[in-house]
Amino acid sequence: MTRKENVRRTIRFQTPERYAYEFPDEYGTDFYRMYIHPSPDWRPAQGVDDWGCVWECLGNTSLGEVKDSPLKDWKDFDKLPIPDVERAEIWEPVKNVKEKAGDKYILGAVSSIFERVHFVRGFENACCDVIDQPDNLRMFVELLVDINIKLIERFAKLGVDGIISCDDWGLQDRLMISPESWRQIWKPAYKRMYDAAHRAGMDTWLHSCGYIIDILDDLIEAGLDVIEMHQQENMGLKRLGERFKGRITFFSPVDIQSVMPFGTPDEIRSYCREMSQILGTKSGGFIPQWYADPVGAGHKRESIDIMCREFLKISDEIYG
Repeated sequence: MTRKENVRRTIRFQTPERYAYEFPDEYGTDFYRMYIHPSPDWRPAQGVDDWGCVWECLGNTSLGEVKDSPLKDWKDFDKLPIPDVERAEIWEPVKNVKEKAGDKYILGAVSSIFERVHFVRGFENACCDVIDQPDNLRMFVELLVDINIKLIERFAKLGVDGIISCDDWGLQDRLMISPESWRQIWKPAYKRMYDAAHRAGMDTWLHSCGYIIDILDDLIEAGLDVIEMHQQENMGLKRLGERFKGRITFFSPVDIQSVMPFGTPDEIRSYCREMSQILGTKSGGFIPQWYADPVGAGHKRESIDIMCREFLKISDEIYG
C-alpha cells in the first residue's frame, strides 16, 4: 500500500495498514505539503503581503502578526489589491509536484476565509462586521471562496489529493463569534468550498485551534473530512471522542498547550494512548502528527521523540 493510499483509507475509515502520520524528518511523513508562492494566504514573518497587510515577527518563532490592516473602511474595498491566482509565476514552484511527492499524499494549501478577513479588516472591525456589516462581510467571504475554487480546479489538474485551509476559530473556552452568526455567514461558505473539492475528487482538511467543539458538527455537515486540531484539553479529549469518533478524522499531536510542554515522559506516552483509543478506530479516523513550531510552543526535543516513538509503537500494536 502506498503512503497516499494509506492516508486515504484512514480518512475513509477503510482500515489502513498502519497509522498515517506527519513527523519530523528522522521519523518520516506520509504527506507532501504543497504551496503556490505567493499564495493568496501568504503570511510573511515580516513585511507586506499581496493584500497590503503589514506583518511583524513575534520573536522566537517563524510566525508574524498583522500590525496594520489595509481595509479600514468598506468604502475603500474597490481599492483593495486582490491577488491574481491565475498568474503563471506563482505556479512555478508546484509544476512538478507529483514527481516531487512520489507516493506521498499531496495536501494543497488554499486561503483561509476567516483569518484572511480579519487580517485585511483588522480583528476588531471583522468582529463588528458580523453585526454591523453582514452583507459586506458575506461579499468578502464569498470572494475568498471564489479564489479557493479557482485553486481547487488547478490543484485537481496537478493531481492534488486534499485541500487544507487555516482558520483558528476558538478562544480557550468559546468561539470568537457566536455559533449562530458562524452558521449564517461561514457555514455556507465552507460548504460551497468543500463541495467543489469533493467534486474534484479531493478530501477536505481544516486547521482550527482553540475551543471549536460548538461548530464541529456543522463543519462535518458542510463536508469537512479531517480536522487538524492541536489542542484537545480545552474541550476535553473524552468529550471529543464521545461526540465525534468515527465521524471525522482527527489530525493531531499530543495537546500542545498542556501535555507537550509540561508533561513528564510517562504522561506524554499515556496521552498518546488515550488519543489513539478515544479519537481513532482500527478502521481509521486518527492521524498523529507533530507541532512544526516546537520552539514557539516550548516543546523539548526529548518530548517530541517520546511522542513520535509512542505513536509508532501503538501503530505496530494495532496493525502488526
